[in-house]
Amino acid sequence: MENKYLLHGKLTAKPGQQKELADILIQASQLVSTAKGCTLYAVSHDQEDENAVYVTEIWDSKDDHDNSLKVEGVRELIMKAMPILDGAPTKGQELEILGGVGI
Repeated sequence: MENKYLLHGKLTAKPGQQKELADILIQASQLVSTAKGCTLYAVSHDQEDENAVYVTEIWDSKDDHDNSLKVEGVRELIMKAMPILDGAPTKGQELEILGGVGI
């Protein structure tokens, strides 16, 4: 299987702002879904943690992921999200895909 790039990260919103953060990330998913190499950009949450939002991304390569940050409108959404984050975002987990269906 060709090596793809998987990034899984948790962002924590300030209390009461999880939905707003999730909405921003869903907007980002719509922008990057057309970027070269985007296989998956999923936004999710854990019902046990009312402030956390998770993003799971699969790209053909790390370069494709890095280039997605240059898609028009993405930087603006990042700037919109920063003030509602509870602290700086932590680096996401870079995981190696071993196999599965649909990837």
